[in-house]
Amino acid sequence: MISIKNIGKHFGGVVAVDGVDMKIERGSITGLIGPNGAGKTTLFNLIAGNIVPNIGNIYLDGEDVTGLKPHLLFSKGLLRTFQIAHEFHTLSVLDNLMLVPPMQTGESLLGTWFHRKEVVRQEAEIRHKAEDVISFLNMGHMTNELAGNLSGGQKKLLELGRTMMVEPKVIILDEVGAGVNRSLLKEIGDAILSMNRDRGYTFCMIEHDMDFISRLCDPVVVMAEGKILAQGSADEVKANEDVIEAYLGTGLKNKGEVLPG
Repeated sequence: MISIKNIGKHFGGVVAVDGVDMKIERGSITGLIGPNGAGKTTLFNLIAGNIVPNIGNIYLDGEDVTGLKPHLLFSKGLLRTFQIAHEFHTLSVLDNLMLVPPMQTGESLLGTWFHRKEVVRQEAEIRHKAEDVISFLNMGHMTNELAGNLSGGQKKLLELGRTMMVEPKVIILDEVGAGVNRSLLKEIGDAILSMNRDRGYTFCMIEHDMDFISRLCDPVVVMAEGKILAQGSADEVKANEDVIEAYLGTGLKNKGEVLPG
């Protein structure tokens, strides 16, 4: 689904991403892990169009999308969520979802004047889809709740719901579990697995919780110092001596240490 070829990004004399080659396979949940400063977020920002690479190319479903802005990538089916949820806090959960589909007739003043029937038809269709998403995510009791009143974890669920309103090709998740309690984290994990298995969504996610990564992701890609250090199943990367050293420090890789989880 996404092919990254020799991507590099530097900020002045600091090399954040250094010639990375990586693939996100269609229908997979790919995990991206690594110690702080490994270049994970910079790589995500490159994929999502927030910054432009100095070298290399990014392909989405075979199309070169290198350097395209986020709104253009959105129209092509690549969506990104953030570590801190970006909801419309004065609108209800339902309204937050209904806002997502682009090019709604009712967004145009002329459309509301001269195409009233189409506006009503389209709004009913979007409402039905939003209600289906709410039901799928078991958020029915929050339908009319203001998004600003939700907990951090509930806002993460709402962000997942917003991605479902446009049938994306691939969803980039930036630390979806950050600051979320264990009970709600399980719900978020269940939702991601259901979206992947039942509806065919492709995911790539940055996450620090190895238990969460182990439950959801295959493959897991490890970055360190701007490069790909290792990749494989969660068990394989947790047992990899180079990965252990990158996380725990020089001299520990031969002492039988393993990563948490």
